[in-house]
Amino acid sequence: MGVATFRFYQELNDFLPPERRKRSIPYEFEISPSVKDAIESLGVPHVEVDVIVVDGQSVGFDHRLRNGDRVAVYPIFETLDVSPIVRLRPEPLRRTTFIADVHLRKLARLLRLLGFDTLHSNAFEDEEIAEAARRERRIILTRDRQLLKRGSVTRGYWVRSTEPVEQAREVVRRFDLSERAEPLTRCPTCNGALERVKKEEVLAEIPPKTAAWLDEYYRCASCKKLYWRGTHAKRLDDLVDRICSNRR
Repeated sequence: MGVATFRFYQELNDFLPPERRKRSIPYEFEISPSVKDAIESLGVPHVEVDVIVVDGQSVGFDHRLRNGDRVAVYPIFETLDVSPIVRLRPEPLRRTTFIADVHLRKLARLLRLLGFDTLHSNAFEDEEIAEAARRERRIILTRDRQLLKRGSVTRGYWVRSTEPVEQAREVVRRFDLSERAEPLTRCPTCNGALERVKKEEVLAEIPPKTAAWLDEYYRCASCKKLYWRGTHAKRLDDLVDRICSNRR
């Protein structure tokens, strides 16, 4: 029988029961497991982890635990330079394309509003989400921890909040996206890119009162829905500002 001591840092504690948060956790084992298996058995999805330090040395997920090991586990660093140590991501998580699970429809719409490519369907099964994320190199957004524990998943984030606007703020903060948002460039309904169209080409689709004062119009390249900055534009601008700022 061997015993290793684990300590999880920052938001990784969200996955632990209250009595185990921000403190040392003994982990008993018989056959030397990989540190990845141990981390997930303690409740933390491997995709949330970026740095593991065992007895002062950074290691990979395949490191085998030995009796007496002291293991420090850190979340993904988005703004800190930790290049001298082993990063566990295959590449930095700077890719801003997402796939959201069935519980995050409103979050998907908000991220599209900000201009971020976000797939979502109520018909997606977990296996489909994992495969699409692997194939298209997307970051999985989910409220299901088990989805993030799949071996094929390398990019993912467990969304903590249950309120859509706060979820969007959380994702923007987590991936440092506030300066890269391009609002109103993507269709919130289907995720297609919005393209500028000439007013005279779509005049028949525009309400006369709108056509009388507005000249800029955009069409979704996928679903062909027509968009323009109407009287609701100020409300949308305020929503974007709320999501991308640090205020609640």
